[in-house]
Amino acid sequence: MDEHRSRRVSEAVKEELSELIGFEMDDPRVANVQVTIVEVSPDMRHAHVKVAVDSGEEKKALTALQHAENFLRHELASRLNLRRVPELHFGVDSHPDADGRIDFLLRRAKRTKARD
Repeated sequence: MDEHRSRRVSEAVKEELSELIGFEMDDPRVANVQVTIVEVSPDMRHAHVKVAVDSGEEKKALTALQHAENFLRHELASRLNLRRVPELHFGVDSHPDADGRIDFLLRRAKRTKARD
């Protein structure tokens, strides 16, 4: 697979996972989780997902995400037109950027306001 397609798939997976984790999972352990980086392997079998989590909550959040992996993959399969949905591997991003966090909070506020 070419590098351009790999980047496009990584970005699409990142957007969908952000929506799923931020707005559709009811698990309180992932309430403050933000997807920062997704790197899909060239063979599309694995996706390494880096998330930003409040300090002290890393272990709980990673456990919750690993437990929800099948749900997340199933939802990705229904939302993305991919031949193979990659296996998800979660890790903590040690240097999350502030811009991504602000975008995440603004989207959450808009969605919450729209529901009211």
